[in-house]
Amino acid sequence: MDGKSYPTFTLILFLLAMAATSVRGQGTRVGFYSSTCPRAESIIQLTVQSHFRSNPTIAPGLLRMHFHDCFVQGCDASILIDGPSTEKTAGANSNLRGFDVIDDAKTQLEAACPGVVSCADILALAARDSVVLTNGPSWLVPTGRKDGRVSLASETGALPGFTESIEAQTKKFTDKGLSAQDLVTLVGGHTIGTSACQFFSYRLYNFTTTGNGADPSIDPAFVPQLQALCPKNGDGTTRIGLDNGSPNRFDTSFFTNLRNGRGILESDQKLWTDASTKAFVQRFLGVRGLQALNFNVEFGRSMVKMSNIGLKTGTEGEIRKICSAIN
Repeated sequence: MDGKSYPTFTLILFLLAMAATSVRGQGTRVGFYSSTCPRAESIIQLTVQSHFRSNPTIAPGLLRMHFHDCFVQGCDASILIDGPSTEKTAGANSNLRGFDVIDDAKTQLEAACPGVVSCADILALAARDSVVLTNGPSWLVPTGRKDGRVSLASETGALPGFTESIEAQTKKFTDKGLSAQDLVTLVGGHTIGTSACQFFSYRLYNFTTTGNGADPSIDPAFVPQLQALCPKNGDGTTRIGLDNGSPNRFDTSFFTNLRNGRGILESDQKLWTDASTKAFVQRFLGVRGLQALNFNVEFGRSMVKMSNIGLKTGTEGEIRKICSAIN
């Protein structure tokens, strides 16, 4: 890290620390394991780094898994539980990846300090560490969550869908105590990762009933590129980057793509076409006349807010011995 970037980085960490400590009253706090398992965070960090070196796709996978966990039953690692009709079996979670990373970290933590570190905290910390590995920001993660004992595929309807209106998406976020700005910020996590053609190719062919053209919100020059990657009646499992140009790097180009009509998912592109969210995209892009927002800082703040949804503390939950099964 060069000397010029250090002051900015220090400021970001300071602001994120303030955001993290502000949620202590909700049952979590930074450094929760400092005395009971001092190496907890470093064990998780090194585990994520090791898996990332052999498979970089685990970074967006872990970030998405944490999001999907928090929106169903709260941030309680219910997404990790195996069994019939659990969250993991739902269609919305069929392409999640990174379960092996959490299991690996849990095994090491149980050897170092048995029965101390929750799977929910492992997932929250691993999501942060994944963002860092893709050139994104770091933030202080409040810990102290307990693991939940309920996991139902039938409850995954709480997750935002890729065809939903901004009104519907905003409702799902506000139901969790998150704002429209949090919506735009957290969806900005799509700056890393991919989507399968089956989730957006319908936008490329016969999108309207009046013709056989593409979704008019897509840049016309971009349509042939997408059609080449996702041919009509082609392999729907083919995956392409959600952030055209830099799908493996955490940056603001995702928002630039939305402005240019190059959002991959319909729900993503609507962040630009809907007036209630467009201003936040513009502020992340530094549009003149609007108060600029620092994406790195705001992403850390929104992640801390999200990570405290539906907390289970005290006797409300447990510390699982293995993350894929309740005790």
